[in-house]
Amino acid sequence: MTENGQNKILIIDDDKLLLDMYSMKFKEKGFEVVSALGSLDALAKLREGLKPKVILLDLVMPAMDGFELLETAKKEMLGGQALYIVLSNLGQDTDIERAKNLGADGYVVKASVTPSEVVTHVLGVIDAKKKETDV
Repeated sequence: MTENGQNKILIIDDDKLLLDMYSMKFKEKGFEVVSALGSLDALAKLREGLKPKVILLDLVMPAMDGFELLETAKKEMLGGQALYIVLSNLGQDTDIERAKNLGADGYVVKASVTPSEVVTHVLGVIDAKKKETDV
């Protein structure tokens, strides 16, 4: 996972406690973590040239929700080849479909997984994408 230094993850949430908890879990697995407290903070970091391997984002946030962030980031081609994975309590099929239509590579419903399972899911998405590009 750490080859070529491509183990950077941007975690975006408006809940500082969750941000800190997920940051700790990803650091334990060898990720270099950049956190953003909300969409506007994340957008600023991406526009400054941040190019993480993975962008993990919440959907329900003030000022700009995760759907808008995803749409804007994709439209402006921010984050390089980053994988966008949604981590949200919104679990309706319509929410999941909307996120995927906007370019999300994965979707995790917060309430149904532990923080460690979130890390496992992210690693699974990375592996799946790597296999796609190796073919």
